[in-house]
Amino acid sequence: MALKKYKPTTPGQRFKVISAFDEITTDKPEKSLLRPKKSTGGRNSSGEMTVRYRGGGHKRMYRVIDFKRDKDGIPGVVKTIEYDPNRTARIALVFYKDGEKRYIIAPAGLKVGQEILSGKGIQPNVGNTLYLSEIPFGTIIHNIELRPGQGAKMARSAGSYAQLMSRDGKYAILRMPSGETRMILQACKATIGSVSNADHNLEKSGKAGRSRWLGRRPHNRGVVMNPVDHPMGGGEGRASGGHPRSRKGLPAKGYKTRSPKAVSNKYIIDRRKK
Repeated sequence: MALKKYKPTTPGQRFKVISAFDEITTDKPEKSLLRPKKSTGGRNSSGEMTVRYRGGGHKRMYRVIDFKRDKDGIPGVVKTIEYDPNRTARIALVFYKDGEKRYIIAPAGLKVGQEILSGKGIQPNVGNTLYLSEIPFGTIIHNIELRPGQGAKMARSAGSYAQLMSRDGKYAILRMPSGETRMILQACKATIGSVSNADHNLEKSGKAGRSRWLGRRPHNRGVVMNPVDHPMGGGEGRASGGHPRSRKGLPAKGYKTRSPKAVSNKYIIDRRKK
């Protein structure tokens, strides 16, 4: 995946770095897999603002993604690689032999015309979905289930992946994108390869207007507010604001918010790296 840098012909172009969209093969999504996506603008059912700094943005349609990959043994052919406005990764439209069409998260290296499979006893090729019990050690994987049949929950964003380290009893031991090492049931599924669009984190919007297109409104820092509005507000002149904390008063740096009684603690071998 390549990036495109612009000449500084305008202030907005000066620092702009965006995807070249080389891998995209069509700009027309599959209509049968589109659903309306309502924008809340940060308001709840009463119309009250509950999340600040949201609103506006371009209208979008949601693309229904197959995170379960439950068409075991039925081969599918990749027809297109598409842009999805709702996520950082690219998506691929798959035509299955029984006539069904589905979108999947496109792994890096997936090509149009490639055949993909899911289920037991298949080859660990890029785009294939296998049970963790059948994936070779050291394999790079993404779209990982937490519970059998639940659908993929982890390693779904652009460029992310996990690695299968070993197996212990009925569990597989995985190194997660965060650096955490944890156990997951071998009956869970995962897809081979890393997620596409790995250079997403190198993109630069170049201007504030691009944030508005994404539905993000201007964000003010707590330190410039009054004491009534934020714990870091107030003071004479340009005060530092004291210890960094949230609007509710929770410390922002180093304060542990994870419950010591969290149910998943017993599955975590090594915590994520700071």
